[in-house]
Amino acid sequence: MIFNLPNSVTWLRILLIPLVVGIFYLPDEWLTPQGKNLTATIVFVFAALTDWLDGYLARQLDQTSAFGAFLDPVADKLMVAAALIVLVELGRAEAWVACVIIGREIAISALREWMAKVGAVRGVAVNMLGKFKTLAQMIAIPLLLYAAPLHAMFPTLVIGTWLVYAAAVLTLVSMIYYLKLAWPDISGR
Repeated sequence: MIFNLPNSVTWLRILLIPLVVGIFYLPDEWLTPQGKNLTATIVFVFAALTDWLDGYLARQLDQTSAFGAFLDPVADKLMVAAALIVLVELGRAEAWVACVIIGREIAISALREWMAKVGAVRGVAVNMLGKFKTLAQMIAIPLLLYAAPLHAMFPTLVIGTWLVYAAAVLTLVSMIYYLKLAWPDISGR
């Protein structure tokens, strides 16, 4: 089912992506720089929460679908990629971090697609390492979008930077893990 409530929530997440990006292009007369940071952070966090919501609704309403299973990770990857590109442009994240994270997502998505075609998709199923990577990203990105210290003891840019570096390292480690699992199929053994 392409249009059911869970998929509609996922489509909403995709539609929020240009809003997160566009907020930073508003004139300063409309929204102060810190107002842009706060608004983009709120929209990003709301969009991230819809990731949980769509899965919950799909299970509770028994509306899981192959299309939803395809669309949900695409929405997640688009949201993270767009946010990382904005953060690089704002000077709050390094380009290499964005390249590592976005590149891994493309590579693993392609690997999963290829594994599905050869009938070995279970070899690259999501594991806990990927979940930790996602958690680090989903905490780091709002902190970097917000950019202002919440308290003297909570410098968001510093903490967000360390978390996005951790996410980049976890990204590489999880990619190596997935490639190792898939290697027998890749090498033809």
